Amino acid sequence: MSQQLRFDERVRDLLDFSIYLDISNEVKFAWKIQRDMAERGHSLESIKASIEARKPDFDAYIDPQKQYADAVIEVLPTQLIPDDNEGKVLRVKLIMKEGVNYFSPVYLFDEGSTISWIPCGRKLTCSYPGIKFFYCPETYFGHEVSVLEMDGQFDRLDELIYVESHLSNISTKFYGEITQQMLKHADFPGSNNGTGLFQTIIGLKIRDLYEQIFASKAKTPVEAKA
Repeated sequence: MSQQLRFDERVRDLLDFSIYLDISNEVKFAWKIQRDMAERGHSLESIKASIEARKPDFDAYIDPQKQYADAVIEVLPTQLIPDDNEGKVLRVKLIMKEGVNYFSPVYLFDEGSTISWIPCGRKLTCSYPGIKFFYCPETYFGHEVSVLEMDGQFDRLDELIYVESHLSNISTKFYGEITQQMLKHADFPGSNNGTGLFQTIIGLKIRDLYEQIFASKAKTPVEAKA
């Protein structure tokens, strides 16, 4: 089957903004084992067979879509624990395409720089294995992107405001809005790691993007020319 027949470009052209959730094979496997073995009583062999059976279609139709996304949340194994294979501590990347209408990528400290930050200390409680943030400009499938990464997990969500205060272009409407939203959904899966943090940030960015698009379309022809 040709690449052109794997998706319809006309559908992509209808989207103002697109997001792709990219969970690595290692994390998928760890999660599926935890769910299917612990909760459903499946054997390891049947889990592996199920994954392999779905892989060709995933590789052909789903995985290629991430190259067209405006933002990608990539979920990877932690690098803070050597040879970790449990999938409980995660390293999560928020990959944001540059030059997208109405969207400004989030950055840490200094836009366009390469930053490595370990915030654990007096203002952020961190038990083993700690927390590490990383930010840099990169190229992703030929596109210029900004990448924000978090490895590890929070012990206390109320302290997240310390991290939030060092992020820019987060499209919040008041100081501490990200922290408030994370606390409001503290029982949700991923609320203590980068999956919850970056989904919350992207949610706020989408709200801002929607409001900008709506405002631009609400202008009269006279106002639009002014």
